[in-house]
Amino acid sequence: MSRRRSVTTSKLKLDLHDIYNQGERIDQALREVIDEAVRTKAASVEIIPGKGSGQLKKRVLRFLQQKEIKALYHRVEKDSDNFGRIFVHFRWK
Repeated sequence: MSRRRSVTTSKLKLDLHDIYNQGERIDQALREVIDEAVRTKAASVEIIPGKGSGQLKKRVLRFLQQKEIKALYHRVEKDSDNFGRIFVHFRWK
């Protein structure tokens, strides 16, 4: 697989650079990393859509706003220091 994903102490990372123009694979990769975060009770997921034109970032944010996805996480943070990075935070009880 061309997408890169790594696990570090309760934090997952998804870099979308390699599949930026493959719509269906983007949604699949996003769903997989969110499912993995839920399964492993990760504290957060770092998603890297890259800077580019901003279209991929918008697509990621739209994906995260879907009702069934939004129910799985606590909040989304857009990195103020790096336009090409989004954090999805989870809260586990």
